[in-house]
Amino acid sequence: MNIQALDIKVGDRIIAYCKNKMQPCTVQRLLDSTPNTITLKVSTCSRIHYRESASCVIQFQREAVVEMASLNRSFSKTI
Repeated sequence: MNIQALDIKVGDRIIAYCKNKMQPCTVQRLLDSTPNTITLKVSTCSRIHYRESASCVIQFQREAVVEMASLNRSFSKTI
């Protein structure tokens, strides 16, 4: 399922480029929202208590379409 970046909420699981690969990430917090972009802090951990080392900051244009991570989708670990 896809949603607009503008509609992303804290706790959503999205597919994003983090730690040098595309992978499911959990939105931890909204860092900044400008008329053109939205900046999020995400974690590659799916747990409630996030590890800071598993976090990264990503930025989308507000009108970008973002893929939601599904629970049954598998991801290959490629470099």
